[in-house]
Amino acid sequence: MQKLREFATGLEFPEGPVALPDGSILVVEIRRRTVSRISPQGEISVVAHTGGGPNGLAMGPDGKAYLCNSGGFEWIDDPEHGTRPGNQAPDYDGGRIERIDIATGKFERVIERSDKRKLRGPNDIVFDKEGGFWFTDIGKSRENEREHGGVCYVAPGATEAREVIYPMMQPNGIGLSAEEDKLYVAETITGRLWVFDLAAPGEIVRKPYPSPNGGTLVAGLPGYQLFDSLALDGEGNICVATLQNGGITVISPDGRNISHVPVPDRHTTNICFGGPDMRTAFISCSGTGKVLAMDWHCPGLPLNFLNK
Repeated sequence: MQKLREFATGLEFPEGPVALPDGSILVVEIRRRTVSRISPQGEISVVAHTGGGPNGLAMGPDGKAYLCNSGGFEWIDDPEHGTRPGNQAPDYDGGRIERIDIATGKFERVIERSDKRKLRGPNDIVFDKEGGFWFTDIGKSRENEREHGGVCYVAPGATEAREVIYPMMQPNGIGLSAEEDKLYVAETITGRLWVFDLAAPGEIVRKPYPSPNGGTLVAGLPGYQLFDSLALDGEGNICVATLQNGGITVISPDGRNISHVPVPDRHTTNICFGGPDMRTAFISCSGTGKVLAMDWHCPGLPLNFLNK
């Protein structure tokens, strides 16, 4: 591993980085309520003012960006621990998946409910090679109550999500293995990484009790460490942004090997891979409003409809 270097600063709680082929990075600025683009020189421009709580972002087969919008948060400004999201925003009007034309900034709501319930707090998203996508719904928190979350799948061309995994405790990061036979999901509040075997696109092989959600536990961390979003590298490792301990937790697929890449922000929220050889890791440091870059020891796993 090489030293971290600053790619961009001055962002308002950045998340959801997507490395584009031209060397620029798409990010969301959750507090600013925008999707933004960072040029290779670190210059920031707004792509779309989505409102709500823009979060996970992925490019789809139609060349549009697909956004998990949680509907927004209250914000906590803590001099000691940094800025962080809190409970449901006062102007919350529902969670949704939005489709954005990154050339024009035009966006539209495309999914607002599953077959079971209205979307509450969509958080992160990944496309499979068929053109369908999985996304997590972390739920929302309010004073004296916190909702369960779940994982949904949207088949190509569908106008409604199908709830596949429920309940989970704040499901956040989500990613597919290279063969797309496994789906990884990180839970925030428990600091646990789960894997679900896939029988077909959008179909899990559900594990019986005592699994609480149909998956298999890959790893959990000691102490007060929380998981956020994730990406896979070319060796199959699951690279999970880790809150409080500040960094990227690198977990082997069997959970036996776990290492930590420290990052100087306790609100390290996401990672993506880019660059001409896919060996550059871009890391969102939300508490300090930065995106950092570093050389990774192997190429990242290419994403569908993005990295060629």
